[in-house]
Amino acid sequence: MEFRQLQYVIQIAKEKNFSRAAEKLHIAQPSLSQQLSKLEKEIGVLLFRRTTNSVELTHAGSVFVEKAQNILDSIEQLKQELDDLAHMRKGKLVVGSLPITGSHVLPLVLPVFGKRYPEIEVVLVEDSSSRLEQLTASGQTDLSLLSLPLQEPSLTWEAIIDEEICLAVPPEHGLAKRSEPVQLSDLAAEPFIILKKGQGFRQIVLELCEGAGFEPRVVFESGNIETVQSLVAAGMGIACVPKMVTRAKWSEFAPVYLGIAPPTPSRTLVIASRKGRYLSKAAEAFIETMKSTVEHHFG
Repeated sequence: MEFRQLQYVIQIAKEKNFSRAAEKLHIAQPSLSQQLSKLEKEIGVLLFRRTTNSVELTHAGSVFVEKAQNILDSIEQLKQELDDLAHMRKGKLVVGSLPITGSHVLPLVLPVFGKRYPEIEVVLVEDSSSRLEQLTASGQTDLSLLSLPLQEPSLTWEAIIDEEICLAVPPEHGLAKRSEPVQLSDLAAEPFIILKKGQGFRQIVLELCEGAGFEPRVVFESGNIETVQSLVAAGMGIACVPKMVTRAKWSEFAPVYLGIAPPTPSRTLVIASRKGRYLSKAAEAFIETMKSTVEHHFG
C-alpha cells in the first residue's frame, strides 16, 4: 500500500467518477484505475462498486476512506509540527467562519494578523454552523469561529466574547418607542423572522422563546442576518439579533433595537478546533490575535 494510493481512493470517493478524479489528481484515467485495482487486489476487498455512470463506496471502502483521511491528516499535522520546530514562518491557515460573525469580526482581525504574520496565508471558509463543525471535526479547517452550543463532540473551543442579544422591531411597531427592556414572554403572538436551519443563532433564538414559554410564529426564514434585519425594518415581523450586527439608526432599512429584560440573553462566540489536533504556531497566533482584537473592539 502506497501513500499516493490513499490520496487516489479519497479523491475517487469525493468525485464519484474516475475521469473527474484523474483530472483533479493530474494523472491519466487508465493509470488511476490500474492503481485502484492493484490496491484492491493487495488488500483483498473491493473499495468501490462500478456502475455505468458513477462509482459508489462499498462498506469496506467507507472504512478505508475514513482511516485514509486520518492518516493524511496526521501526516499534514506532522509536517506542521516539523515546520514549527524548524522555525518556519511561512504556512497556510484554513479558518472557518459564520457569515453573521465573519463580516463583523474578520475585517478587524485579518489586517492585524496579516501585519504581524505577513508570510502566513489565511484561507477563509464561510458556511453554516453545522457544516463548519463537520469541516473542523474532519480537519478540513484548522479553526472555526462559531457560537455555543456546539453539536459536534469531537471539538474543543476557547471563548472569545459573550455578546448581548437584542430585539429588532419595525420603526412603526408599538414597541418602537419603548425605553425599558421587553419581556420575551410578551412576544408570543408576534410574527418572527429567523435564520434558516443549520445556523447556530437560529437554535439560540428558538431556545430563548422556549424558555419564555412559547414557540415563535415564524413568518420568514433567511440564511442572511442582514436580510432578516431588512425584513424587520420593512415591517414584516420582529427578530432577535446579536448586538454586533445591529445597524446605525440612520441607516436605510434600520430596525429599532430594544433590550430584552433580565436575565439579559447573550451568545458566546468561540474559536473551535478538533480535540487532540496539533495547533500550529500560526493557529495559536491567530487565536491570540482574535481574542485581543475582539476584546479591544467589543469588550
